[in-house]
Formats: sequence, C-alpha cells, structure tokens
Amino acid sequence: MTITTPPQEALQERRQLHHEADAVIVGAGVFGCAIAVALARQGRSVILLERSLKEPDRIVGELLQPGGVSALKKLGLADCLEGIDAVPVKGYDVIYYGQEVMIPYPCDGSAAKKSVEGARPEGFSFHHGRFIRKLREACAREPNISIFETTVKSTIRTDYSSQVLGVVTETTNAAGEKKADYFFSALTIVADGYASTFRKQYITKTPVVKSKFYALELIDCPLPAPNYGHVLLGDSAPVLLYQIGTHETRALFDIPEGLPTATAAAGGVKAHIANVVIPSLPERTRASVTAALATGKLRSMPNSFLPPSAQQTPGVVVLGDAMNMRHPLTGGGMTVAFNDVVILSALLHPSKVPDLSDTLAVRRAMRTFHWQRKNLGSIINILSMALYALFAANDSQLKALQRGCFEYFQLGGMCKDGPVGLLAGITKRPIVLVGHFFAVAMLAIWLVVKETVGGVLGLWKLPLAVGLGVGVLWKACVVILPYIFSELRW
Repeated sequence: MTITTPPQEALQERRQLHHEADAVIVGAGVFGCAIAVALARQGRSVILLERSLKEPDRIVGELLQPGGVSALKKLGLADCLEGIDAVPVKGYDVIYYGQEVMIPYPCDGSAAKKSVEGARPEGFSFHHGRFIRKLREACAREPNISIFETTVKSTIRTDYSSQVLGVVTETTNAAGEKKADYFFSALTIVADGYASTFRKQYITKTPVVKSKFYALELIDCPLPAPNYGHVLLGDSAPVLLYQIGTHETRALFDIPEGLPTATAAAGGVKAHIANVVIPSLPERTRASVTAALATGKLRSMPNSFLPPSAQQTPGVVVLGDAMNMRHPLTGGGMTVAFNDVVILSALLHPSKVPDLSDTLAVRRAMRTFHWQRKNLGSIINILSMALYALFAANDSQLKALQRGCFEYFQLGGMCKDGPVGLLAGITKRPIVLVGHFFAVAMLAIWLVVKETVGGVLGLWKLPLAVGLGVGVLWKACVVILPYIFSELRW
C-alpha cells in the first residue's frame, strides 16, 4: 500500500488555519523541541505549543553530559551548542573535607586502544535559556513545524472514548483579550516540565521532594579545576560549582527540608550559606561566593524524584520531566531527555508506525520505549538518588558510605572510570552501576572494621566491628534497592 503525503504547503495551511497536525507537542523545552525536530525530519506534521517563547531563566538544566552530547549529535542538533558561550566539561573534581580527587571522563574503547591524545569525551555547561533559545530556533527552521505561543488548558476527549484528540488552549492577543483555541492531532505529546499541569491526569505516581537547590551566579570565580564540575562534600549537604559561561559560574547549595541551620529562626538560607557553607569551601572561591550572596539574587528550585511510568491512554503520552525526574546532582536530566528522543523517534518512525492515529501501534511502541530507555535512564535515575543519599549523609552509616565512595575514587583506574562513565551517560549497562555501588559498600565496611579493631590488640572489638559493618551493608541496601525496584515496575 502506498501512502501519499500532502505537499508541505497544504500541511502548513492545515496547521496554521485549522490547527491540525500529526503531532501536537505541549512544551517547547528540552524534550519538546528535540522530539518536534525529530518527528518533523521524518516527514510528520508537527504543532509545538509553548506558554511563553521568551528566553527562559532557570538555574538547572545547565550541564549536558557526554552521553547527552552524543544523543544531540544523533538528532542533528549539535549546532545548538554553538554561539551560546558553552564551556567544555572534562569531568568532575570531588573535594571531600579538603581532599581532592580529579575524575575525568573516561576514553571510549577505540580511543583507549589507539592511545589518541585528547580523545576523552566532553560535556558542555551553559546558560539554560540560551540553549533553549537555540533549540527553538532549530524548530522554527523546520518547514514541518508550526509554533504557537499559547497556554494549554486541557486535553480534548469525546464523551464515548478515553482517546485524546488534541488540546484546548487560551491565547492572549495584543489587546490583552483572551480567546480559546483548539488544536487537533493523531498524537498529543505532553512535555510541560517538572511542574506539569497534566501529570495527575495520566500518571498515578507523584514527585517526592526532600530538598531544594539554592543558586547563585558567581562572576570570574577562580575554580580549583577549570572545565571540571566541582562536588564539595563536608559536614553540610553537597555544593556544586561549574562554569556556565566564560565569566559566570553556577553555585548550587543543596538545602534539605527542615535543616536546623537554615530555618527562619536561625537566619534562613542566606545565614546557612554564610555561616556553614562558605567556611567549608575552597579558600579561592569564598570571596566570589560571599560577594554573590551579598549582591546577587538567591534563587531556588525543588529537587524532585519521580520514577518513570508506562502509559496506555490512547492519543496522548506524557514525557520528559513531566514523566520522570531525578535529583539534579549528577546533571543527567537533559542526557536522559535527548536519549529518550533518540529511542522514541526510532520507534515511531513512519517505517514502523505509518500513521500516528494507529493507537495500537503507538501503544506497542510506548511499551518498548518504557523498557528500552532503561539502559540509560535507570542508571541516571538510580545513580543520582543513591549518590545524593551518600553525599548528603546525615547518620554514621551514610557517612561511612560517603567516605567509602571518596576513597573508592582515590583508588583510580576503573574505580574512577567506571562510576563517571555511568554518570556521563557513556556506559549503558545498569548491572555495572550495581557492581560499583556494592564495591563502594564493601570498601566502606572494610574501613569501618579496620578503624574499629585498630590492630591486633583490638581483635576483641571484632564482634562490634562486624556489627557495624552489617549496619553499613544494610544501609547500602536501604539506599539503592527502592530505586532499583522503582525501575522494575510497569
């Protein structure tokens, strides 16, 4: 059977005048823009809806790991990293109570065999809004995409079916008058971000928030290791430092809920940063952070965890941060999003799903997508939450695991390359994550036993040491197993 496609002019008229397309995408953020371009380049007619097309101003979504860069290249969108003052990122610098370990991104296999100098992969950090602007410009250049600035209010259904036929929006004209618009499509893709207004309608799981990131923008801050992301560990929750431009550096301070030193009675978050965090920072960075705290705007964003959900409502899918979130500590959100777009666009390719109104074919594709994305998505989800539990340690067992993690990195070799390969989105084998995590736990147990016994004369303390070690192992299981199980659920 031959499928005839209407000419582009007819499709554009259909989108502009009749508001009809193969796909309507709600949200012109990272995921929405990328899937719009991917579908449009496959010959699909796409409508992209966004509440505001002004350049966004956010404090996360500023680091793209090497795995995300690779996915961006596969999507033909690598040029979106150009002209935004993006800073190459070579790896991480972890500072634990003043001790430092550099963890560069690992070489891929071919580069390692050839000993190619400078062949290590790179990530990029940047101002989030500039990157989104470039993605939207890429969408605007696609003849198969029409972009509308309008607020989506609800989805459209019939009285006799659960199938979604499109969306209802509210558009404000130049005179300030509001009017309802209707957009119809074979498939509606909801990608309206972490504060999604449609999540509750189609997903049963809800986000869990245990902390917030408070952010400052530092100017010309001297970092211990330029072109590296910095993770600072100590008595307080983790602090992240990374460049987002030639002169700008982002500082993120994790503030857990109910932190005594950040309560209003103790002077609030600013007082916590000034009195607790700044004294623990590398000396060369303190002046910049102090200046930014005094003159800059302190902004916040919740750190949410939302496990992925399989969806079967005909005519609609919820994706991106609206469907799956993890702690931004590892900077893996955009890497997951672009990798998801690569997988989903291949599964929905016209050679496999000729017509997006074929709800059975789309649902089969979404079932495959749910499991196929886990090769990377589950790693980033589990790793971010498990590492946060260790890095924000608030009891002796977690502190032991935190120390074990740092000393594991200090061992070098695969003890560095393995974990950062997972974090970077380069290694896509979840079992490797489990192996490294429990190797860290074993090292932590050994350190606890060694310190408790303290030599031959302390052998009488061995039963106590074994008990403490079992407690550390139990805590390791408590940390990681719930997140593993969350990935195994349908």
